Formats: sequence, C-alpha cells, structure tokens
Amino acid sequence: MKVKKISAANVEACSLPKLFDEEKIDFQPIQCVNWAEYPYKPKVNFRIAHTQDSILLHFKVKEESVRARYGEDNGAVWTDSCVEFFSIPAGDGIYYNIECNCIGTILIGAGPARNGREHAPKDVTALVQRWSSLGNTPFEERVEETNWEVALIIPYAVFFKHQIASLDGKELKANFYKCGDELQTPHFLSWNPIEIEKPDFHRPDFFGTLEFE
Repeated sequence: MKVKKISAANVEACSLPKLFDEEKIDFQPIQCVNWAEYPYKPKVNFRIAHTQDSILLHFKVKEESVRARYGEDNGAVWTDSCVEFFSIPAGDGIYYNIECNCIGTILIGAGPARNGREHAPKDVTALVQRWSSLGNTPFEERVEETNWEVALIIPYAVFFKHQIASLDGKELKANFYKCGDELQTPHFLSWNPIEIEKPDFHRPDFFGTLEFE
C-alpha cells in the first residue's frame, strides 16, 4: 500500500480528518477475521500519510459496544476498544506496537518478539498527539452501537530504539489491528491476514508492506 507524503506544518491531531479529506487520502479496511471462534466484525477503517517528520493516522470504528477503562499511557489498552499499528521502521527486525484505545490512551512497545518488549518512557508516549471523538475521560463498557474516531500524529522520535530521520522512499513492514479483549464480544481483526491457530498480533512474519512516497 502506498503512503502519501503531504506538506503540513503545525498540524493538530483534531484537524487530521479534514486534512486527509483535502488530500484525498482513501480509507483502507481492517476486516480480516483470522480466527473462527471470534467471528464478530465491527466496521473499521483507517488511513495513513506521512510528513517530513511524522506518521499521520486516522481510524474510524463502528461497533456494538465500547470501553475505555484505561486513561494513562502504557496501560492495558488492548482490553478496551482499541486500534493498533505495528511496524518495523528500520528493517532490522525490531518492531514497534502502537496501541490506542477509543479515548486516545496509548501503549508503545519495542522489541524483536512478543516477549521481553520494552515500553516507551513517558516522555516518548507524550510526543504522540491524539484526538478522539469520544473525548479523553475513561469509562466502563457501554453496550450500545457506537461510532468513534481517533487521529494520531506519531513523530519519528517515537521510534525510541532508533534514529529515524526520514521515511521518504522507504518500504516498511506493518500491520493494523482492531481488538477489544475484554469487551462483551471480544474480537481480533487485522488489515493483513494472520494465518495461525490462535489470536496473536505479535507476528511480524504476517506484516504487509507500506510504500512511503
């Protein structure tokens, strides 16, 4: 998938949806149901672009219940209504998981495998600008059909194990996910399919390819 480069200075996360519209950047679906025992498929789409120093992400979700128990970064956001971006920015096998619940609380980890991952320090997670259509106050599960959006501005400095100056012309291996491990109806959707027996998003061997302009 191609990732457009856009010229945008001093962009705020809340203005990303409008910017993406103006730049005519299309949504991509997160719709692979990889495990038959978790058949529920909320409607999930994302779009991505980059600037000279950041990755820009916008997710739109429609699901039958929502939860945002976690309000502090590096908590268990994957148990809430959560969208995720995993990527290998430097081609050395170290991948980053950037996970975001429906109120913009994030978790960032880095490492070569699921075990032994290093969480980003607070000064790194604080670099990510976020906007959520649901605000930023935690809440317990609301069992009602809900539409929500989050937008993230992820500076390259967030890749804290590396010195990433530019992604221009680079190919990145990556995947995008939607989950909600503790929701009334748990689910595990991916952008690129994952062909294994049990849910596991920490599988860089099933990442797809992003081509940065």
